[in-house]
Amino acid sequence: MTDGAILQPQDDLVLILDFGAQYARLIARRVREANVYCEIIPWDTSVAEIAKRQPKALILSGGPESVHLEGSPFPETSLWDLGIPILGICYGMQLMAEVLGGKVKQGDHSEYGSTEIERIGGESLFGDLAQHLVGWMSHRDQVVSVPSGFDVIARSHTVEIAAMENLEKKFFGIQFHAEVTHTPWGADLIRRYVIDVSGCKPTWTPDSIAQMSIRNIKRQVGEGKVLCALSGGVDSVTTAVLLHEAIGENLTCLFIDHGLLRKDEREDVEEAFKVFGIPLNVIDASERFLGHLEGITDPEQKRRRIGEDFIRVFEAFASDHKGMSFLAQGTLYPDVIESAHPAGGASHTIKTHHNVGGLPEEMGFELVEPLRYFFKDEVRQVALEMGVPHHLAFRQPFPGPGLAIRIMGAVSPESLEILRDADAIVREEIESGLLAEELWQYFAVLPNVKTVGVMGDGRTYDHLIAIRCCTSSDGMTSDWPELPWKVLRRISTRIMNEVRGVNRCVYDISTKPPSTIEWE
Repeated sequence: MTDGAILQPQDDLVLILDFGAQYARLIARRVREANVYCEIIPWDTSVAEIAKRQPKALILSGGPESVHLEGSPFPETSLWDLGIPILGICYGMQLMAEVLGGKVKQGDHSEYGSTEIERIGGESLFGDLAQHLVGWMSHRDQVVSVPSGFDVIARSHTVEIAAMENLEKKFFGIQFHAEVTHTPWGADLIRRYVIDVSGCKPTWTPDSIAQMSIRNIKRQVGEGKVLCALSGGVDSVTTAVLLHEAIGENLTCLFIDHGLLRKDEREDVEEAFKVFGIPLNVIDASERFLGHLEGITDPEQKRRRIGEDFIRVFEAFASDHKGMSFLAQGTLYPDVIESAHPAGGASHTIKTHHNVGGLPEEMGFELVEPLRYFFKDEVRQVALEMGVPHHLAFRQPFPGPGLAIRIMGAVSPESLEILRDADAIVREEIESGLLAEELWQYFAVLPNVKTVGVMGDGRTYDHLIAIRCCTSSDGMTSDWPELPWKVLRRISTRIMNEVRGVNRCVYDISTKPPSTIEWE
């Protein structure tokens, strides 16, 4: 991405051209796991702009289009003359074959799922991987003839050309998706491509990330004063610690109680932040936020109103504390991708994050976002590197809009009270054992659906509570854990016994994708 980013890593760079693939972000994760820095950029980024970034290698993602359809994404032809390694995945492989003189057959049927793949040489890319492998396929078209100078290096029982290479140019194409967990050896292949084939140095480490972030903050802010939006989560805490290291007393941290916090959240944050010795200002703006949410049922409208209210409260605070021209927040790469996907028009906005697409167009601050290009697991490692206590570094994520997006429909004092009490029980029961260490998030949701029940021999018509637990490493994909039945039973029993207005509980067994972790 090049949208005004101040990030200029000293490390080697891999650029991922996104053709609208649902898995593009997973490619980035695999490259970062190899300790190599990468960014996702739109497929139509000019070659001049790409060359300016001086990448050591390119990866062309998959995508939903066909190279045979008019209007399908084709980058500038000079892309192939950059003189650097290129790896094409799925559509990226088909594009490479089509442009360079091979032949791509338009498929009649899609292939989706695990497929046995047989290597035919290809040591440069496959290394010492086994000859017979199982990988994940997701395609309709297929390459039936490789361009001049290319060799076939893998096949499957469904396609004769599952991978190809041109060793002289260091061009590679793979029909399977090496980036997904269903291809368990895929991470090794991507690591080999970026390090062994492309010569990237594995220097993207927590220490280098922290030092680079501090340098970038100093370069952007100079002697300016920064107001840091603090939520108490690992993202904003790490942002604050990096800023304090970079600019010292020119940092002011502000925690806004917007009335959408979990039970005892405000007190917990104030207590936790004492560890760092950084002054923390706290403002109760709950009346303002809740007033502007009254009657609002659309989740995007909720996010946008909350995002604007945050900015207006920050502006009011800054007007009383002169000289603050910068606003810092803990925006992460997944926030950026989901709010305004870097693939231009090739992909769709998933949801607006209050701190990205939810911000008003006009505001009196220049944003400072030192974590804008980091994934959550990278932030946790940087946090530990900077001395953040483990319990804060691994605190479960809590969305900026708070409980507003865990209540379906309009937010009211009654619905907030019900959800706070139910959510507290979920957290207490999960954290009472060792389950919290295995889970990414665990919380309650109020769908605002009422069901018939019976309590004390009488009919009730009360709320349903959904229990949501997820496992993940970065929040981009997630699965649901098979919690012990006794834990679910205890949570359900406590909620229905202790929370007034609830007579039914359900457990959410949805993965991301196709669902998102939050319900709104």
